Amino acid sequence: MADINVVLVVACALVDADKRVLIAQRPEGKTLAGLWEFPGGKLHEGEGPEACLVRELREELCIVVEIPCLAPLTFASHAYPDFHLLMPLFVCRRWEGTVTALEAQRLTWVRPNRLRDYKMPPADEPLIAHLMTLLMP
Repeated sequence: MADINVVLVVACALVDADKRVLIAQRPEGKTLAGLWEFPGGKLHEGEGPEACLVRELREELCIVVEIPCLAPLTFASHAYPDFHLLMPLFVCRRWEGTVTALEAQRLTWVRPNRLRDYKMPPADEPLIAHLMTLLMP
């Protein structure tokens, strides 16, 4: 049996007061450039998922999130050709600061029922149904 390279990344569905979700477009030069995704990133050595999100959201979006404001919702498990991705998805409704793109990514706030209008990486697509169940009346 071949060794599988499992990559653990963590993602966050930031939800505003109007129940819209923030998505970011991957900038040119990155893998899967042009696709839309939930903010987040790879864990550093010895870092937990919540701490990773606090760091990534500060670095990518210039906002401050406290760990108790992160609620686990679901996770994605997807086999890409050269690695297997595991991605927990957290929901966050409270943060400090104004969401600002710091890494040349485009940002947009989207109603959950419109998320499928944005081309996403295969691992992100199954997460949409969970967000719709959580946020739609």
